[in-house]
Amino acid sequence: MPPATTSGSASLRPRVGIPWRTSQEEAEANHPKIKNYEDAVRSAGGEPVLLTLTDPIELDRALPTLDAFVLPGSPADVEPAEYGAVNQGLSAPADLAREAADRAILKHALAEQKPVLAICYGCQLLNVYLGGTLVQDLRTETGTTTPHRKKDLKLEPKDDPRHPAFFELGSLLAKIAGGGRGEVNSSHHQAVAAPGRNLRVSARADDGTVEGVEWTGDANWVVGVQWHPERMFGDAAAERLFANLVAAGRKSRNSVAEKV
Repeated sequence: MPPATTSGSASLRPRVGIPWRTSQEEAEANHPKIKNYEDAVRSAGGEPVLLTLTDPIELDRALPTLDAFVLPGSPADVEPAEYGAVNQGLSAPADLAREAADRAILKHALAEQKPVLAICYGCQLLNVYLGGTLVQDLRTETGTTTPHRKKDLKLEPKDDPRHPAFFELGSLLAKIAGGGRGEVNSSHHQAVAAPGRNLRVSARADDGTVEGVEWTGDANWVVGVQWHPERMFGDAAAERLFANLVAAGRKSRNSVAEKV
């Protein structure tokens, strides 16, 4: 899967790499769910570039051509052994190809100071990559009654459940949200437990569940969110989140160009 070619004004857009959500979706060219991420990046002024999970050589070849990354959600769960835990029968099967791709992306992005927006599963993988741990199942382990996915509701609605989120003052997420409180959608049963190296918890749900983390290791723009901004259509804060990522990608690209 070669990187997409560009022409005209599209070539001026920061190129944002997005790995396929799952190996199966890539194999089947099952596009509808990954399209939400592409559309959000495109609407924010970026050029989305789908990245393979199944060809590590092609993935490595593509990474240097990209300015920023989105790590999307997934129906898989991170392999518990990766954060020193045993699967208690609560984690969904791991997608090892997706894990390997995300790790390759993060290794490159952190080394080259390229921005990353990690969403839901992507946020959990980011945390584990940096040595953090996960709650394998929120309801079982924390006893929360806050609905974090459709299955938590007695009636299954068409849309994701929503709940309040509280942002740490002075954090990137607070600035993007426009204050210390907002509302987010929710579609997950796992979450960050202990944050990884150089990750600051910057958002929580009303039940204390970690909803957002931010990188503090250097000036690079790296944000993880547990919700799905790509599905919050028309939401101003969700749009600003992608706009911030694309702006950071443009800044990173210009910085590289100045060094050449």
